[in-house]
Amino acid sequence: MVDFWLQNWHEISTESRQADWLAFAAFMFWLWLIWPTHQLKSLLVDRELRQRFFIAATFIIGLWLLNANVMQGMHAHFLGLVSISMMFGWRLTSILVLPCSLFFSTFIIKQPAVFGAYSLIAMLLPIFLSYLFYIQSYKYLPKHLFIFIFFGGFFNAALMMASHISLWSLWLWATQQYSWSVLVDNYLVLIPLLGFPEALLNGMAITLLVVYRPHWLYDYSDKQYLWRKP
Repeated sequence: MVDFWLQNWHEISTESRQADWLAFAAFMFWLWLIWPTHQLKSLLVDRELRQRFFIAATFIIGLWLLNANVMQGMHAHFLGLVSISMMFGWRLTSILVLPCSLFFSTFIIKQPAVFGAYSLIAMLLPIFLSYLFYIQSYKYLPKHLFIFIFFGGFFNAALMMASHISLWSLWLWATQQYSWSVLVDNYLVLIPLLGFPEALLNGMAITLLVVYRPHWLYDYSDKQYLWRKP
């Protein structure tokens, strides 16, 4: 095990491009815009919430380790972030994902310089887009448990996977690492292959949470989704 991590450590590249620094600046600006001061204060004083937070971060790192390296910079793995967003809210999830992204950039991609770009483009923006989809479904669709699970968990997770791969592909293309045809043939083609199991994983997780731990969900109420209205 020690030899494995030493080998990985020696394979880590310290090279960086100008685009990486620009992306890191944009990443810091985005964090400044969305910084969840109130939620972080709640995290500090609520021991149970803090435990769930760190367990969730550990789970995400473990899930991302089930990774398939397609080509350099192209990685296929489940995200699991819709379920986390439904538990902690999108802003706090954006903070939770940062150590996971740093670990992934350093030890899986093996390019720490892409931490800012990968965090912003492949994680934080898909989380935000997922939130936008959720609030629109909440606003326009009936308040029904099936709709909450299917649109908030199942369908939303598939869309997050699609946005994750699509946005990261745009970054790889914009930085001239790969041509668009290579990305389409080798990476974008994975969207339907990963989208459905990602949706199934998150849909099942949300279903289990609704049944056994509804109080863990950030924006769920039995009164709103289960109790019959007069």
